[in-house]
Amino acid sequence: MALTLYHNDMSVCAQKVRLTLADKELPYEDKHLNLRAGDQKQPDYLKLNSNGYVPTLVHDGFVVIESTVICEYIDDAFPERPLKPADAQGRARMRWFTKFIDAAIFPSTGTVSMSIAFHHQYRPEVYDTMEKARPGWLAHLRQLQKGTENPAFPAAIKRLDKMLADMEQALGDTAGPWLVGNAYTLADAAYAPYVTRLDHLTFLPGMTEKRPRVAAWYDRMRARKSYQDALVKWFNPKYLPLMDEKGREAWPRVQQLLGV
Repeated sequence: MALTLYHNDMSVCAQKVRLTLADKELPYEDKHLNLRAGDQKQPDYLKLNSNGYVPTLVHDGFVVIESTVICEYIDDAFPERPLKPADAQGRARMRWFTKFIDAAIFPSTGTVSMSIAFHHQYRPEVYDTMEKARPGWLAHLRQLQKGTENPAFPAAIKRLDKMLADMEQALGDTAGPWLVGNAYTLADAAYAPYVTRLDHLTFLPGMTEKRPRVAAWYDRMRARKSYQDALVKWFNPKYLPLMDEKGREAWPRVQQLLGV
């Protein structure tokens, strides 16, 4: 068994795959890509993942892309310590959560993160490379540089607020410690990076002030060894101060948009 993971330290998609691997206690060879330098757009990587995104998992030569697919693949290929419920209803509830990540939560997180903090990290010398790989990227960057006044920002932060509302309701409905009930599943692994991102942006305390179940869920998540190994170990010290500083500056506008 040989596993190789092409990933990035602070990518939310890569974080949930690393978390799944850690939950299963699976060793892997890590290939870290610098997204700000455009490593994911280089020809050798595009042969593996033509989308030019991270992560990519290679298992004994078999290439798997798309983080939600990768997590399910890992659980299927290595059934020990299962991360999917045994019953059909439990799996449906789990997939209800993971579906919305791809459909709405990931793009909303990208808009919020880039508008507030990450656009500051791109330097003009990589503009041409990124624009050639993804035409229209530079125009998109100009919108992100408007910060919370980016026209896409209000809808994005409101969608992340809905994510927390959905989590709060689910944790109440199941009366269990995890999103699908008593057992930790891929749903919890999938949502952990997104809640963490709100924490790093300093928004989480205000957004969970009236959502105690989510706050308690996050405490339980951070106490897990897998979270420490897969996320905390990889937190980039160049990112955290930037997210903290810019998040605090943006919080009054976020409060206004969310009415909190």
